Amino acid sequence: MTVDALVPLTCGWLTLPTAFFIVGEPDELTVPVPAYLIDHPNGRVLFDAGLGPRFRRPTGTPVEGWVDLESDACVDERLRALGVDPTSIRYLVNSHLHSDHAGGNTFVPDATVVVQRAEWDFAHVSDDFAYHTPEFDTGQDVMLVEGHFDLFGDGSVRLIPTPGHTPGHQSALVRTPTGDVVLTGDACNLKQSMDEMRLPDHAHDDALYRQSLQTLRSLRDQGASVFYGHDPVFWATLNPSSEAG
Repeated sequence: MTVDALVPLTCGWLTLPTAFFIVGEPDELTVPVPAYLIDHPNGRVLFDAGLGPRFRRPTGTPVEGWVDLESDACVDERLRALGVDPTSIRYLVNSHLHSDHAGGNTFVPDATVVVQRAEWDFAHVSDDFAYHTPEFDTGQDVMLVEGHFDLFGDGSVRLIPTPGHTPGHQSALVRTPTGDVVLTGDACNLKQSMDEMRLPDHAHDDALYRQSLQTLRSLRDQGASVFYGHDPVFWATLNPSSEAG
């Protein structure tokens, strides 16, 4: 079984030290904040939701600081631009619950949030500023999974535990009409990360991060296309008209 379509969405931009993505690298890097719409015969899925309302600014106004989120880049507006009602999303799969991946959860209010139990539990007790509880604990229905999980039971959207960046990080293996695609989330920020097996300058667990990166690299070696989590060069090949504001 394959999904009907996989559509990448640009839901904001971040400008951070490059070492945030690959340890030891100098300077800064402006990176996309992705989300993905997955059309399946049994319901629409959103993988990650981008940045949320607390970072939103009116479209066309100047960027201030390291977060760039124009109103029309919020995931609900991205969906509407495709003719998709945000309330029609059946499942929202969060790779993890940091603000650039779960901040937009509130924009798809009727979706059931699918997250690893380890991530859900950790996010509620962590003092990491990247977690903002009101953004992910919104009162939406939550499906807590543990380990590998076949979302529709037909092999088309398979969730893969890829801990390391956070305790309960997960990636997704999506079977599309043109082949398997791996949505890495922050388990692999840049193509260079996988090519050189290099970690960011911060992780919850370096050893687990390295193992997860190897898992994803093995899928690439087996022929899957890898969609790297925050790679601006790769992203331009998916969304050639997209650019930071």
